[in-house]
Amino acid sequence: MKLSFHGQSTIYFESNGKKVIVDPFINGNDQSDLDVNKLEVDYIILTHGHSDHFGDTVELANKNNATVVSSVEITNYVTLNKGVENARPMNIGGKTDFEFGSVKFVQAFHSSSLTNDDGISIYLGMPMGVILEVEGKTIYHTGDTGLFSDMKLIAERHPVDVCFLPIGDNFTMGIDDASYAINEFIKPQITVPVHYNTFELIEQDPQQFKDAVTVGEVQILNPGEEVKF
Repeated sequence: MKLSFHGQSTIYFESNGKKVIVDPFINGNDQSDLDVNKLEVDYIILTHGHSDHFGDTVELANKNNATVVSSVEITNYVTLNKGVENARPMNIGGKTDFEFGSVKFVQAFHSSSLTNDDGISIYLGMPMGVILEVEGKTIYHTGDTGLFSDMKLIAERHPVDVCFLPIGDNFTMGIDDASYAINEFIKPQITVPVHYNTFELIEQDPQQFKDAVTVGEVQILNPGEEVKF
C-alpha cells in the first residue's frame, strides 16, 4: 500500500484502484508538494472544517467528481453550498465500508468551523479522528486534538499500525502530550508526527518528539515521502 504525507495533516493512499486523500490543505500550504490541478482523487476524507484541513476539498471534489466523506455538517455544507455532487455523511462512532477499505470516525477534542467572506464563522460539526482499515493495516489519523484518555480505548478496539498525530502545540497537542499519547495510550507500530512547522505558531522540532517516544518506530516524513512498512 502506498501511504504518504504531504505537509500539515494531509495524507494520501491508494488501495483497490482508488485514490484517497485526507485533509487536503494544498494551496496556501508552503509545505505541500501537491498540485491541485494535477491531483486525481476518488475520495476526500475530512476530520474537521478548519481551513488548514478543509483546504482544497471543493475544487478537488468538483474537478474529480470525488466523494467527500465527513460529518453531516460538512457534507451538507459542500453539497448544498459548494456544488459538490457526491458526499457520504458520517459521524462519530459510525463505520462504513468503501471500495478502498473502511472508515470509522472517532472523537477528537478541538473545534470545527470555517470563516465566510463576511468574517462569520460557520459551525461544521464536531471535530473527529478517523480509523482507516486498508489492506490489512489500521491507520489512525487523530485529526487536530488535545490529549484525552479514550485514545487508549480507541487503540484497544483498533490496534494501530500507523498513527498520524499533531505535535505543533498551541492549537493541538505539543510534543509532551503527543509523546505521552503514543507511549501510554495508542502504542502504534509506526508513528508519523504531523501538524507542525507550517506556521510560526506551530514550529516544533520533530526529532525531540522522536526522542521522547519509546514505543514502536517514529518516521519523520518530508512532504511527498511514503511510510515505510
